[in-house]
Amino acid sequence: MIADAPLWTPSPERIADAPMTAFMKEAAQASGRALSSYADLHRWSIDEREAFWSLVWDFCGIVGDKGETVLVDGDRMPGAAFFPEARLNFAENLLRRKGSAEAIVFRGEDKVERRLSWDELHVLTSRLQQLFLSQGVKPGDRIAAMMPNMPETVAAMLATASIGAVWSSCSPDFGEQGVLDRFGQIEPVVFIAPDGYWYNGKAIEVGEKVAAVAARLPSVRKVLIVDYLGTSADVAAGVGKAEALEDAIAAFPVKPVAFERLPFSHPLYILFSSGTTGIPKCIVHSAGGTLIQHVKELRLHAGILEGDRFFYFTTCGWMMWNWLMSGLACGATLLLYDGSPFYPDGNVLFDYADAEKMTYFGTSAKFIDSVRKAGLRPMDSHDLSTVRTISSTGSPLSPEDFRFVYDAIKKDIHLASISGGTDIVSCFVLGVPTEPVWVGEIQAAGLGLAVDVWNDAGEPVRQEKGELVCARAFPAMPLGFWADADDKRYRAAYFERFDNVWCHGDFAEWTEHGGMVIHGRSDATLNPGGVRIGTAEIYNQVEQMPEIAEAVCIGQDFDNDVRVVLFVRLAQGVSLDAALEKRIRTKIRTGASPRHVPARIVAVADIPRTKSGKITELAVRDAVHGRAIKNKEALANPEALDLFRDLPELAN
Repeated sequence: MIADAPLWTPSPERIADAPMTAFMKEAAQASGRALSSYADLHRWSIDEREAFWSLVWDFCGIVGDKGETVLVDGDRMPGAAFFPEARLNFAENLLRRKGSAEAIVFRGEDKVERRLSWDELHVLTSRLQQLFLSQGVKPGDRIAAMMPNMPETVAAMLATASIGAVWSSCSPDFGEQGVLDRFGQIEPVVFIAPDGYWYNGKAIEVGEKVAAVAARLPSVRKVLIVDYLGTSADVAAGVGKAEALEDAIAAFPVKPVAFERLPFSHPLYILFSSGTTGIPKCIVHSAGGTLIQHVKELRLHAGILEGDRFFYFTTCGWMMWNWLMSGLACGATLLLYDGSPFYPDGNVLFDYADAEKMTYFGTSAKFIDSVRKAGLRPMDSHDLSTVRTISSTGSPLSPEDFRFVYDAIKKDIHLASISGGTDIVSCFVLGVPTEPVWVGEIQAAGLGLAVDVWNDAGEPVRQEKGELVCARAFPAMPLGFWADADDKRYRAAYFERFDNVWCHGDFAEWTEHGGMVIHGRSDATLNPGGVRIGTAEIYNQVEQMPEIAEAVCIGQDFDNDVRVVLFVRLAQGVSLDAALEKRIRTKIRTGASPRHVPARIVAVADIPRTKSGKITELAVRDAVHGRAIKNKEALANPEALDLFRDLPELAN
């Protein structure tokens, strides 16, 4: 993407104050190199991985015993071992602050608001730790939570990690089978759930679902019901082995949290793939790898400082929740929100940013696009003077939405489009607060990550589309998949395409500025006439049109080839006629290329998406081809798939 000038350039003051600048100076001193740009720093971080990750440990103040050795078998992927002699505890690093300053601010859609100081967070974590220990929880045991994004969830995760147990969570809007597809595989010993939650102005009760799930998790010794709707005691009475959380922790005294220091590679989290193509994969992440990768990203790339007010709109079933939690390790106040980001209207998160003096505003590309299409201009209605960074992820942010942020939200803002995934519980490419922002581009590869774009022959390419890879081992690689004998599924997922190289499954392209454009998932890449096309390139065009609310694009097997089919959900009062079809095709032809123009355009009433809001191209493709969708429980609106079956428009 070519632009004459960047959308935003950091001021000299911003650059001087950025932790990235201080880190670069220390790296230059330690390495004896003249590191005068981010590109120089990134190159050093790849060339000298041991020196780089050791400096990250020291610069970010990781609490623990580092050991003498930084990396063993660094040329093996998988198989490399970072900090093999280190001992640390994840929760100890997140709970390093104490005192009366705010650690957590929680706002729920029902207008409930709560605040926890660092001391209060310590107390709640300590009581939960004591409760877990009383149930015989030990290092390596799993604790599973089907919870809203609220303070008790944070404290329960910290208590789990303090013992060395393994935390796994999903959001309470998952159906019964969706929860069991995840937690049933990992055999938790404690199950935590709410009495209900709020969404779109409605209180949603979950007591029956909790009882049904708990009954089918035979490994569970204790079920804890967290009060949100005011009915936790009633729900607990109807669930076997259950107790209201408030009652369960009441007997435990106030005392310091005890932290079990364990190896760097000790398991911390189990996260789940979206599961739209089969039962979800259980991805196991290490405490040390997650911690050092997160503090690097949050401190350096996000610029998070002690006392910052850090927000990411996320549920507990998305990896961005885990990323948000690590903000505590930077001494930041976490701003939690649970509920719909559009209830009662699209201003609710900007109201929160204004009231709480937010410094980092994290959201999804879909949210920004929806705000634009709603005609909102937050810069005219809200005081966002404290917000330094707006971050976007979940799907590619369109060039139109890049411009919208600067036109309608804030002019002097670091817009950080970021991309990575559940697979690494972090980012491969993300923001750099000391570098300019160019329209449509993610700024750079993350420090310490040998990210590249390769063609099918395994050759690096520039300004040409290809596979996103990471060519050298890094600490945030998963330990593996749960119950995966000989790492067969793990190797098949990432290392079969290119030997000894992580292949991420994104279709990507380096730009002339050294940034990156993600064109979509490579397994959803379109191949009409054998030419690879990224779906994001089509969305970038059609979603600029006011007639289109959202779209999904797939390749349909047809006549011994693949043809491009575009499904559109239209704005209210709009119908798909020949004139609109012509405008859509013209927009795509002129804005992308003639090869991107769909063979068929079909209007649909709804488009299926995952619980975290991602449109599911693969599930739509399977529905169009009459194939079974293996795990509808991963979808927020599985009924939408029926709209794509047996369509006469696609029969010829």
